[in-house]
Amino acid sequence: MKNINLTETKSWNILKNHFNIIKNVHLKDLFLSDPHRFNKFSINFENKILVDFSKNRITKDTLKYLLDLTKEMNLKNAIKNMFSGMRINETENRSVLHIALRNQKNSPIFINDYNIMLDINHVLKKMKNFSESVINGNWKGYTGKSISDIVNIGIGGSDLGPYMVTEALRPYKNHLNIHYVSNIDGTHLVEVLNKINPETTIFLISSKTFTTDETMTNAYSAKMWFLKISKEKNTLDQHFFALTVDVKNALEFGINIKNIFQFWNWVGGRFSLWSSVGLSIILSIGFDNFKKFLNGACAMDNHFYHTEHKKNIPIILALISIWYTVFFGSETEAIFPYDQYMHKFPSYLQQLNMESNGKSISKTGQRVSYQTGPIIWGAPGTNGQHAFFQLIHQGTKLIPCDFIVPIYSHNNLTDHHIKLISNFLAQTKTLAFGTMDEFYFKKTIFFKKNIKHYKDKIKTDFLFKQCTGNQPTNSILIQKITPYNLGLLIALYEHKIFVQGHLLNIFSFDQWGVELGKKIAEIIYRNFNNREKINSFDSSTQGLISFYKSFYK
Repeated sequence: MKNINLTETKSWNILKNHFNIIKNVHLKDLFLSDPHRFNKFSINFENKILVDFSKNRITKDTLKYLLDLTKEMNLKNAIKNMFSGMRINETENRSVLHIALRNQKNSPIFINDYNIMLDINHVLKKMKNFSESVINGNWKGYTGKSISDIVNIGIGGSDLGPYMVTEALRPYKNHLNIHYVSNIDGTHLVEVLNKINPETTIFLISSKTFTTDETMTNAYSAKMWFLKISKEKNTLDQHFFALTVDVKNALEFGINIKNIFQFWNWVGGRFSLWSSVGLSIILSIGFDNFKKFLNGACAMDNHFYHTEHKKNIPIILALISIWYTVFFGSETEAIFPYDQYMHKFPSYLQQLNMESNGKSISKTGQRVSYQTGPIIWGAPGTNGQHAFFQLIHQGTKLIPCDFIVPIYSHNNLTDHHIKLISNFLAQTKTLAFGTMDEFYFKKTIFFKKNIKHYKDKIKTDFLFKQCTGNQPTNSILIQKITPYNLGLLIALYEHKIFVQGHLLNIFSFDQWGVELGKKIAEIIYRNFNNREKINSFDSSTQGLISFYKSFYK
């Protein structure tokens, strides 16, 4: 695939010049100059999701130049390459086909002349049969009791995605209790083990390679805990399951071949919740709801693949993000879901985005001269309003924000939801336009009583209370947080991240920085068993190791 340097395109220079012209233009002026701005800068998808991007510091020219960039960077061809199974993850020589996992049309998708839909459908059927057996109470533990608890042991993509989805879809939850263990800190596992009965619990060991240190450490400890109580090794067959690419390693751990739910190397970990990694989701909400979840993602895949760029939601949001990150130099993006069930969504997007586009080397092996992936952070609204919104309103940082809210709540408690929506709208309005101006202060009682005496106070109050606005936001209204709509939303962000990576000319589907940290941790761990002083580390690391060891003489 041809790699194009972003800074060598004609569009890059046009955008730089355009930025210098409009960088100080205020959103107030953009709305005053065009009363129909909302209609021109919003997209309604299936009446399920409305994306309003009108409160961004862009004009129709900005969008035109950004869309021209997609043509120069040959984005259309890049999308085709991903969907066709080309090995776009070049550093690992792999295809990137999470879209195949939700291919509800079941059209053939080939890798090396083999239709991978055959394997996908086989695993889906296996997950359906198993999940129904557990949910219906037919799957029994080693003492003959039905299952009440599911413990998913994983980390990163094997934890964040499934955990986020099961939380977001709690209104669809059945009677099973779902627990997630990820941290290698023993406290995480112990706290979960204290809540469960081994006779009625099954463990899902979720690891692509079945070698991830945090996951396997927790898995072995859970296995030891279980066997200490059950006292029979063959009882593992009723309670331990593997979600993995590496069948061999799962078998060596002691997982029965029938209990292994496979996925494949062309599924990136952070994009794997659509695969067998999503088994905990199915056990929580049932297979029928999981299919609706896949259907939603498939609908967004079709939109992304077939829709012209100027009306393509993931492409538009990616271009806006690049506009701020590359040209304005903004370093972060904030995600604010105004729905308590979506409280894990910002954490999920942190990994999805930052592990994908947190790169500084271009596809051609050169260090890039521009900012790449932004820092992703956020929290549920309205909690964030009472924590860090002050900085966004009156601080010195430009922080583009995505505000996400459902039109219908799952819990209609008096006027709670109307107040939630009111806060959602108030924040995006205030961030865009500000609210405090001199006219406001001149209407105060101070001015009416004695303008001369209070002139200085009015001026001071104006300075301290002024919110200048011009802070960009996207507003995403979802009809309701349903399995289908959540699938739409997640796939939207997946494709946005793909577009960003392609236009930034970086590889989005590897994570070598993460791998390096794992290797260094292994070296340090081995040195802890050596009582002699080791001089192979830097003085800081060695000093910290020596200090730690001093407590275990």
